[in-house]
Amino acid sequence: MSNKPHTQVFIVGAGPVGLLTSLVLAMQGVSCIVIDSEPTLTKDMRAGTFHPPTLEMLAQVGVADQMLALGIRVPRWQSCDLTFGLVAEWDLDLLRNDTPYPYRLHLEQHRLTPILLEQLKKFAHVQVLFNHRFESLVQNQDDISVTVKTPEGFHTWRASWLVGADGGRSQVRKSAGIEFAGYTWPERYSVISTDFDFGRLGYTENAYISDPDQWVAVFKMPDLGPPGIWRMTLPVNNEVTDEVALAGPYAQNAIRRLTHESPQNDYAIVHQSIYNVHQRVAVQLRKHRVLLVGDAAHVNNPLGGFGLNSGIHDAMNLGSKLTLVIQKDAGEELLDLYHRQRHTVNMEYVQNLSVRNKKNLEEKDPIQIAKRIRELQETCADPVKAREYLLNSSMVNSIARANAIQ
Repeated sequence: MSNKPHTQVFIVGAGPVGLLTSLVLAMQGVSCIVIDSEPTLTKDMRAGTFHPPTLEMLAQVGVADQMLALGIRVPRWQSCDLTFGLVAEWDLDLLRNDTPYPYRLHLEQHRLTPILLEQLKKFAHVQVLFNHRFESLVQNQDDISVTVKTPEGFHTWRASWLVGADGGRSQVRKSAGIEFAGYTWPERYSVISTDFDFGRLGYTENAYISDPDQWVAVFKMPDLGPPGIWRMTLPVNNEVTDEVALAGPYAQNAIRRLTHESPQNDYAIVHQSIYNVHQRVAVQLRKHRVLLVGDAAHVNNPLGGFGLNSGIHDAMNLGSKLTLVIQKDAGEELLDLYHRQRHTVNMEYVQNLSVRNKKNLEEKDPIQIAKRIRELQETCADPVKAREYLLNSSMVNSIARANAIQ
């Protein structure tokens, strides 16, 4: 085992949140090493919705324009019911005085990571190392020792700070002994991508379709360019095995439930996956010299598109605060404020809203379904109420709430 030179910040995880954290630090002159166990940037097909305040943050680090050139702007999205039909169509232009980006942007997260990596290449004080797997950490009084398995063997780096951006199964979080409080949903989720144009059915590029048996969320994604592809997310109950859910007929039937076309019509399936869904938040986002961001800090069901956005908000918040601590403009207690701000909004907004969205979409009581439809219709019809609804669903209020915490 060999020892490597000291770095100011060591980041585990080269996904969008880890790379963005490094970029925020690098732009302020902080030296960083980013490692990832994969041989190259990964191609995750799940996350792909960027909310207005997230685009504002990404503009600050110079990547929003490239994203806008590649992505699909979604100025209107829908709440639907499989039986009732269209319930409400939400116009994000109601936020035009609240943000310069009054729309959602759809762009696969694996299209963002190359942009961030290219930006990082401008900084000589940053290294991004693939095929490097985090093994363990030792917290010291004035720094932290990080042991990593590389293609050449085991090496130990010393760093002032360690950032865990290594996902929901974070080894950094586990090694630091930080509890990941919460639960796992009993059903799994399936993601199905198809070239069938759901716009033909009257859906906007983003629509949430409630149904007591099997709700569906549909999104139009840019893929490699026009015309793009459509992605469906839907729950898979426990009676259905992974093998059946990933077989052709299951995906065909899922699409057919929306199109009502005959079984003779087969749809091209571009991609399909199945995964478990969790609602968990780390009890501590800071433990001495270990800091958590993104899925390492919190995970939630995807309804509302809060997960990746919240991780980006973590990266921007932590990056600015950690810079001030490293450059001696602030004391370490500023990192405790990072925990208070981001932990609070994850509990109050991300967890609560994503769980509420799921429960609304799967509601089985006809009386409650009718009540929810009326409430959404009344809210959408009133511009003042609709704007308030959108300030929550677009995460504008969560940023304001975090900034108010001292």
